[in-house]
Amino acid sequence: MATIRNIDRFKADLDALVELAGKLELALLVQVHGKEEVLKFFKDGVTKEQLTKLPSFRVDYEAWYSECLALLKQLLPERLQDFKEHFEAPKNRKEITYATYRIQDALKGLRVTRSPYDEVVVNDKAAIPHFQQQAAILLAAKRRFESSLFEIRQLVQADLFDSEIGTARELLKNKFMRAAGAIAGVVVEKHLRQVCDDHGLKIPKKNPTINDLNELLKSNCVIDVPQWRFISMLGDIRNICDHHKQKEPTTEQVNDLVEGADKVLKTIF
Repeated sequence: MATIRNIDRFKADLDALVELAGKLELALLVQVHGKEEVLKFFKDGVTKEQLTKLPSFRVDYEAWYSECLALLKQLLPERLQDFKEHFEAPKNRKEITYATYRIQDALKGLRVTRSPYDEVVVNDKAAIPHFQQQAAILLAAKRRFESSLFEIRQLVQADLFDSEIGTARELLKNKFMRAAGAIAGVVVEKHLRQVCDDHGLKIPKKNPTINDLNELLKSNCVIDVPQWRFISMLGDIRNICDHHKQKEPTTEQVNDLVEGADKVLKTIF
């Protein structure tokens, strides 16, 4: 479960970087064009209040850039150099023009003018498309992460469940019937809940049982009647293992539950 929590934390960090990118872009536009022009351009899309709460591009960009570099090294290493080149001034640059101006120049407040009337040749306006490209690369990394997130979760969950099934088998071998059955029952319940989530099924109860989830999957045609009957049988055995006032579960029943849980993991998706 720690790995899943790490994935969730990574996703939250990525979402925060994407959200900050949007605010930094607005901050750069305000820095270049002023608030009134930005309000005119976006019309109903941006309010004055939003513009007053923006981060400072010159102050906050560096931290955003550093975090993006660390993230891209892991998620999209083939775009890392491209991302850097939108920030760093070209090494062979002989003069500063619109084509050679970079975000690094904008952070320094670099502005090139031409005499005799101080006509602006290039200024921080030239940094806008470079930042927009960086934001686009970050979004590409987010899409790649999201496309593989389901697969990552499934692999992590499968490893976890395999480990728990192994624990249940060991407990059964040592005659800890109820404990073995309880663990196998939890595996079945968690897996069925995940299957419901994967199929977009809303679970009405806060703490559903195996039978609740089984009914939901059957009514939505995710499982057929034989599978439903098989899972119902596992749910009944799980109830025997969990309720101490009832009769003791037999070795055969607990074995059916443990092996049945393993079968459910491999056949119900």
